[in-house]
Amino acid sequence: MSGHAEVKVKIPFGNKYLDAIFSVPEKKSTYGVILTHGAGGDMNFPHLLSLAAYLASHGVLCLRFTCKGLNVAYRTKAFKTIVEYLKLSDDYKLYGVFLAGVEEFLVTGKWKTVFPKQVLLSQNDDEDDDDFIRGLICLSYPLHRPKLQSKLRDEDLLFIRCPVLFVSGSADEMCEKQLLEGVASKMKAPKKIHWIDKANHGMAVKGRTTDDVMEEINAQVFSWLRENVELEHK
Repeated sequence: MSGHAEVKVKIPFGNKYLDAIFSVPEKKSTYGVILTHGAGGDMNFPHLLSLAAYLASHGVLCLRFTCKGLNVAYRTKAFKTIVEYLKLSDDYKLYGVFLAGVEEFLVTGKWKTVFPKQVLLSQNDDEDDDDFIRGLICLSYPLHRPKLQSKLRDEDLLFIRCPVLFVSGSADEMCEKQLLEGVASKMKAPKKIHWIDKANHGMAVKGRTTDDVMEEINAQVFSWLRENVELEHK
């Protein structure tokens, strides 16, 4: 594990700018992770801060950004702008990125299929985008509303083709364990689920500190990233 630097940037977005922060590893990174927050949050959401710091200290470039708009089309456009910014960056020449979402707002990479407070990648004819976006990390995926297990937010998941990591609490009131495992079994994409024992939707676990829980989440995300790409090219 090594240190990292924080670099604030303003990314052009129409006639506005998106506030973003790079967590830059000491050594050059060939892959990156783009982190986004849920509705009502921002790029300084504690879980994002912890994950970005951990990954960067382990050699993975991270970019987190704030997008306050709740309109799905607006947020989709903002996220695509971020992906293109990294894809064309001269400062950070990456082979690909992984997209990570916390709670309500998630993206996979095709910019087509959408539903309230969530954006998921389904189909895209642009092979270049397919090559650049290497996977999806879903933290506390909201599969259903509390006590509404009969209405699953699963349709878009079945269209995903890139590798997917789910990290959810086994006591998540918005993601019943058996239901997510059932949905995952129908997915065509490579997928993995890591359950945080007794954690709720906010990843709180009675008897464990937030830092302890985040250490488990961060380690699982990094391990999965290493399984999917070679982070250090010899």
